[in-house]
This record gives sequence, structure tokens and C-alpha cells, in this order.
Amino acid sequence: MSIRRLPEHLINRIAAGEVVERPASALKELVENAIDAGALRIAVALREGGLAGIEVADDGCGMRPAEIALALERHATSKLPDDAIEAVETLGFRGEALPSIASVARLSIESRVRGADGWRRIVDNGVLVEEGPAALPPGTRVRMEALFERVPARRKFLRSARSEQAACVDVVKRLAMARPDVGFTIEHDGRRVLSVPPGESQPARVAALTDRELGANSIVVDHLRGEVRLEGVAGLPTFHRGVADHQFLFVNGRPVRDRVLVGAVRAAYQDLLARDRHPVVALFITLPGSEVDVNVHPAKTEVRFREPSLVRGLIVGGLRAALDGAGHRSVQRPSAAALGQWQSEPMGMGDAGVATLPLPVADRDYGARQYGVWDARPSWRPEAPAPQGRAEVAALATPSAVAHPLGIARGQVAATYIVAEAEDGLVLVDQHAAHERLVLERMRRAMALGGVAAQALLLPEVVELDESGCDRLEPRIDELAAMGLELERFGRQAMLVRAVPAMLGRTDVRGLVIDLADEIAAYDEALSLKEKLDAVAGTMACHGSVRAGRVLSVAEMNALLREMEVTPHSGQCNHGRPTWVKLGHGDIEKLFGRK
Repeated sequence: MSIRRLPEHLINRIAAGEVVERPASALKELVENAIDAGALRIAVALREGGLAGIEVADDGCGMRPAEIALALERHATSKLPDDAIEAVETLGFRGEALPSIASVARLSIESRVRGADGWRRIVDNGVLVEEGPAALPPGTRVRMEALFERVPARRKFLRSARSEQAACVDVVKRLAMARPDVGFTIEHDGRRVLSVPPGESQPARVAALTDRELGANSIVVDHLRGEVRLEGVAGLPTFHRGVADHQFLFVNGRPVRDRVLVGAVRAAYQDLLARDRHPVVALFITLPGSEVDVNVHPAKTEVRFREPSLVRGLIVGGLRAALDGAGHRSVQRPSAAALGQWQSEPMGMGDAGVATLPLPVADRDYGARQYGVWDARPSWRPEAPAPQGRAEVAALATPSAVAHPLGIARGQVAATYIVAEAEDGLVLVDQHAAHERLVLERMRRAMALGGVAAQALLLPEVVELDESGCDRLEPRIDELAAMGLELERFGRQAMLVRAVPAMLGRTDVRGLVIDLADEIAAYDEALSLKEKLDAVAGTMACHGSVRAGRVLSVAEMNALLREMEVTPHSGQCNHGRPTWVKLGHGDIEKLFGRK
């Protein structure tokens, strides 16, 4: 086949394939243009999730008629003052964005410079159809309609209106985080779905766009290394999510999805979070333009650093320093109400004539004991009584360890690990990990037999979520009901929980629903929950399992061991971690120098 020069309209459509993948990518270009025009308020209106139409109105500097015509030509831009491409400081300079959009949709641009008349220009799939005067306040209004209407091969790959709406809202949220000085509103089919005022602080803007509880469960990050600065908000290790969709990363004000940055965040939280949990962060990196290339991706979502190790080290070191500097906040302290439940008991004789000791009283000195955090200062004083234990009277004869592979429970360490004596050694069991696996296997058996029994709540609980989370859960209500979780939509941003799986017992209903919304977002919508049983049931099992920190009776510990011995896969939890380890008699003798 001979080489030929492509016609202009086909060139524009090819360029559109690089820039415009879906309504959200077109919206990103339009909002970025509004920000670069100096707008302080940007209003976005969506119809049918952006499939039918998108409108972006701003109060920026506006354009004159000749500039509107030039903006619709390829490779024309006001964002690159000279030929130094690497020195671009705006959100973008790619001149083909507007003509590319206009080549696959009907695009209307109305703009007015202060002190002049407004002008309108309409292009339909690359053809100019109308231009003339327009009445509007100073600024610019861009309307895109019928995206890919004449490109059916591209149109059929677009997702549902609900999915496209969620993608559009996510795009605006990320841009709004980077510019707290700018106010943003989004309307979908005439209904307001997002509104943030201009002039907010960075932490307040991030919390408003992610989770209202983030403000009380986060720390402010501000770290400088050379000419590179790291700022933003980082959630405490105990404030985490089931998927990494709440990690917002920015480079010189641009929202990016960069592997180097994501890997650095994971490394910073590596030994503070379980492998299946993800932190909530919004991090803003500022560095000289010469140290980063922002033009490695047509949509400007990826960047290339001149010294990636420096940036990675800055993120890991900055986050670590912020988390360490938070002191006890690195691990959530028990609430005042929880501390009030601890009461001292006078030492006396129990029901069976056994001496009882006072329950531990929370140390009121700073940093004494928190969940897993031990004060390095010695707490023992000569006048203090020697530490003692409280034994539990055996109501029945102590069973023999010979007949049981996991042995017989002898006690509990740190209210987390069961200590058992087996015929051939000492067994340590992680009670939470073990029970998590047992609950999952029970749910599997119940599903195989036709469904999980539900336990109705005395008072239905309202769980607030963002609208996209509710939209993900609503189509799955029937499938979740088969798993024992009965939900119904309760307004735009809440779900009503009427029943939970009976086998979970008392559980954190709010945390369970939030995690399930995250799980559903993590896999393709075409799959049913039954096809993803392990992920969904695993999330439920985690919330219904015995938590670390709960004191168990000897009978409860032995019951857990016996069930583990007859349950498949009980040697590992739902996340791949071991549930028990054994220290053989020979190993113990080596520790004491007997062998």
C-alpha cells in the first residue's frame, strides 16, 4: 500500500483517540482550560453522566472572537509563551484538545472578555455550523454534546451513565483538591451533586472531597528536601480503605497516577497497615519544571522525574516523619467513653474461693499504654505490688493435648494470641486471623446450601457514603441479601442497613458497608458478587471475626482451636497470613541450651 497524506478531519479523530477516551477525559481538558484562564468559580453541568452533554462555565479572562477561532485549530495554544516545552507551568498546553473534542462531538464555545461583547462559535464533528454574538457574563462557557455519536465504534465502548458520571465527578474532585482557591459546582441532570466554595484551606478542601472524618483522623504533611517540597494530608494508619481509590497525588498542581509515587506511599505505610488495606492520602509535590517531564502522556496523567529516587525518598521520609511526629495518634487511642469502662475491683475472694485482682486501670500519664504502643519509661516502682496473674478455675477436667493437633489452650498473650500446648510443642494462634478464616468458610458453606441467615437489627442503621458508593451498592442489593446483608437506598448519599449476616454477631455495620462499596469498585461491574464470593465474603468475615484485643475464656479458646482443626484452609487467614505457628519441644530446648 502506498503512503498517503491523511485528511484533516481524520487526523483530528486520531488525535481525539489520544485525548478523549470518554466524557470524563473531555471534561478534564475543559476544566483545566478554565483553571488556566484564571477562573475563581467553575460550574459543571452533566446530562446522562456526560454521555448526552457536558457544560463548563467559568469566570476567567475570556476570549475574543479571533482567539476562539484560533483555539479550535490544531496546535494552537496560549499556554506556551516560547519554544521551551519543558518550562510549561499551566495544567496543559496541548493545542489539539479542543479541535479533537470538536471532531467527535458537537462543541459550542461562548466567551466574553471584560469590557467587550460576547461571541459564540459552534463546530459539529469538525464542521463549523454557526458563529455570532452571544450574551453571557465575562468568562467562557463550553458545551459538548453527542460525544462519539458519529463514531459508533467508540460509542459502544462507553459505560453506563452512572459509571460515566462517577468518572466525571472524580476528575473534578482531583482538580478541585489541587486548587482550594477556586470554587467548583457539579450538577447532574439538574441536581447538585458537588459544591465547594473558593478560598478553603488545603486540609479542609481534601476532607470535603473525600471523607468528613478525615480531618479528625489525619495529619498535615510539610517536608522539604532541596528544591522539592511535599505537602498535603495523610490519614492515620488506623484510617484506611479496602482499595487504593482514596490516594490523590499531584505534581506541580497536576493530578497524576504515577507508579513511583504510588509505590512510595505503599512503602511509607508498609509496616503500619495490613497488606490488604490502603491509606487515605492527598499529597502535593512541588519542584522546578526542569526536574520533571509532564509531557510523557497525551492526557498528562503520568510524569517522569529527573531523579525519581529523590522524590521517592522525600515521600517515604516525609510521611514517616509526619506519622512518627504524631505520637500516639499514629495508633488511634481509645475514646474517653471506652476508658471510662475500666473500673478497679477490690482484691478479694471470688465465687470459687480464688483470690481476684483489680482489673487494669488505664494509665493517665502521657504515652503509657495504647493499642500496641508501650511507653519506654519503666512503669514499675519499688512501692508498687509485684505483677500477678489471675487464673481461671477449670470447671471440667483438663483435656489431654495428645488427641488434638493444635493442642489445648493454656492462656492468652496480649489479648491477641492464644497459647496452646500440643503433644509435640507450643502453638501460638492469632485469634483474629484464625476466626476470620473460620467465618469465611462458614459463609461459603451457607451460600452453598442456599443462603446466609440474616439477623435483623433492632433499629436500622443509616450509613453515609458518597453518591458513587451508593450507586455501586444499589444494583447489588438482592445479591447482598442472599449473603445476609439487607440494604436499601436512603437518599442520595446513604444506605439503610436492616439486617446483617447472623454469623457475624456484633459487627461494625458502617465499616462493613463502606468496605463492601470499595470491594465492588475493585472489580468489573459485569461480574456478579457470587463470582467474587471470596472478596465479598472475606470482607464480611473480617468484620465478624474475633478482634485482636478481646479477652477470651479458656472454653472459647479451646472451641476456636477445635474448629480450626476441622476447617479447610484454616492454616492461613483470608489475606494469606499464617493463623498459627508451632515451636517444637526440640526448638524450645535449643532456646534454653538443653540441646
